[in-house]
Amino acid sequence: MNTNLIGLITGIVFGMLLQRSQVIRYDRQINVLLFKDMTIIKFMFSAIIVGMVGVYILKDAGIAKLAVKPAILGAVILGGLLFGAGWALVGYCPATSLAALGEGRVDAFWAVLGMITGAGIFSHIYPFLKKTVLTWADLGKITIPQVLHVNHWVVIPIVIIGVLGLFVLFESK
Repeated sequence: MNTNLIGLITGIVFGMLLQRSQVIRYDRQINVLLFKDMTIIKFMFSAIIVGMVGVYILKDAGIAKLAVKPAILGAVILGGLLFGAGWALVGYCPATSLAALGEGRVDAFWAVLGMITGAGIFSHIYPFLKKTVLTWADLGKITIPQVLHVNHWVVIPIVIIGVLGLFVLFESK
């Protein structure tokens, strides 16, 4: 099957899951930022767990290869701050803004416009960033199992148990 077709299908399924779980609703987005509704956090952690398990099953079966990106703390911190500021300003993160726009929510247009503008600005200042921010605290291409010197199947159950513990905590509050 064509990889573009697979990407299209998985994108549609992901968008449907976003819509079905109601995480594209503006009030859900704002309430997660206020720690009042943890639906989006639970959705994200669920996606991380499914992705983590799926990627390592595919890797171990020899079907996929990991393409680990370097952990550059300067870039991660700056990118996280920009992501968080944008999310707080418009009430959508990138995936939910596109899904909300697809659902016909006009307010999501501004989030999408902001993403496109930000991508354009990033492409213009990339040469500067490459010499500065993208060199700050470069830890190299590392993974948690590599740092701990253990097999990934030791880390994965611990992460799953930790996430399930968070879910229980969220539900008890």
